Amino acid sequence: MVTVRAPATSANLGSGFDVFGVALDRPADVVHVERAAETTIDVTGMGADFIPEEPMDNTAGVVAEELGAPAHISIDKGVRPSSGLGSSAASAAGAAVALAELYDRDLSKRELVRVAAEGEAAVSGDAHADNVAPAILGGFTVVRDDGIERVAADLSLVVCLPDIVVSTRDAREVVPESASIEDVVDTVGSAATLSIGMCRNDPERVGRGLEEHLVTPARAALIDGYDAACEAAREAGATGVTVSGAGPAILAVCRDDDQRRVASALVDGFERDGVDATAYRSRVGDGARVLRD
Repeated sequence: MVTVRAPATSANLGSGFDVFGVALDRPADVVHVERAAETTIDVTGMGADFIPEEPMDNTAGVVAEELGAPAHISIDKGVRPSSGLGSSAASAAGAAVALAELYDRDLSKRELVRVAAEGEAAVSGDAHADNVAPAILGGFTVVRDDGIERVAADLSLVVCLPDIVVSTRDAREVVPESASIEDVVDTVGSAATLSIGMCRNDPERVGRGLEEHLVTPARAALIDGYDAACEAAREAGATGVTVSGAGPAILAVCRDDDQRRVASALVDGFERDGVDATAYRSRVGDGARVLRD
């Protein structure tokens, strides 16, 4: 048996729609694989009842098919489905790393990103790597058609998950199809600021770089309590707040000393609007890794 811990991730980071991603040091999925004549899957943990166990309908099963590595795959979900925290990517990444280890496949991490992205396509219809890249490589990643850039950033983060569901389809449908040149210029400026901030481990620059006025406002409108939670987080010391992925989770950047206050403020902000929520005090984390006894 091989066991792998695969992290939650946050994609977009406001100004980097479909490009930026970051690994979180918590929460995470734990994926166990054992050799078998054919692939079978069982799922436990958060939202397990809503995750298909038919191999070709599950990101981990598609990864096994891509690798030609049949296995019994057990997934203990620590990342809730439909959370905006890369739940399906965590399972795909964990399976890719675990099966490559189990079958002794000589694949680089970037090659495993491609395999895991094919698993993502099973649930999203698009083999995009903005979540699976940080889930495997760790750190802050920039995904382009011609490759992936990575920075091993070190920052305090808080993710807050309200007890609501936003479908990825709805989140995609509200994305504007056009933008003014002014909004494009602002977004490019924010993305550049965020990238510099990640390279320098600078929470102020990263927080400013989360700002954008195209996709985030449209998706935020789908999240009950978003405005109240963001306002509370900023008052508690967050340097920036945005929607994590497609939502409904919120990602906040902060200084180390403010992390506990920001986490409490996000939960309180949602609760003031009648929405229960859970906050995770996190950091920029490592990619999927094999767990050793």
